Amino acid sequence: MKLVDRILQRWRIRKAAPFIRRGDRLLDVGCFDTSLIDAVRPRLTSAAGIDPLAEPATRDGITIHRGTIPGTHPFGPGDFDAITMLAVLEHIQDTDGLARECFRLLAPRGRVIITVPSPGVDHILAVLRFVHLIHGMSLEEHHGYDIRQTPAIFERAGFRLHRRASFQLGLNHLFVFEKPAEGSGKIAAA
Repeated sequence: MKLVDRILQRWRIRKAAPFIRRGDRLLDVGCFDTSLIDAVRPRLTSAAGIDPLAEPATRDGITIHRGTIPGTHPFGPGDFDAITMLAVLEHIQDTDGLARECFRLLAPRGRVIITVPSPGVDHILAVLRFVHLIHGMSLEEHHGYDIRQTPAIFERAGFRLHRRASFQLGLNHLFVFEKPAEGSGKIAAA
């Protein structure tokens, strides 16, 4: 990653980190280099990451898996208290399947913490990549994701919107969804 990539990554981490609670069991979807996990590790009970490009590894209580959500992974129902996806949702084609799987993997009151760029960011990133200021990881995988559909996708799966905010001059967005306590919300369809 280049310097600008790192700056943008750290900015997303700073926005997401306050919603990860002390004692959480964290799954970072799209973990790639474990930067988010490393930043919040002191407050976690356990941490796992999953990424289709990751090299499987275990170190300092962190387990990294190669795979996808939804898709092939070793995780079970209620294994996590928080799932993070920073700059990941725009790469996912089956967003409803992703939301349902997050619901299944989270314990009651668990949170999904997401950052997702506005669609117009793709043009900015393409220019920055052209002039070699960013690496622009996997820009070709963006699927024209419309951030306005995010609440409906996760609410259909059974989540409640806890927080929504924009940052980076409105070019990036934070969403935090919470799974209701057992017996207090709808159950997501499998």
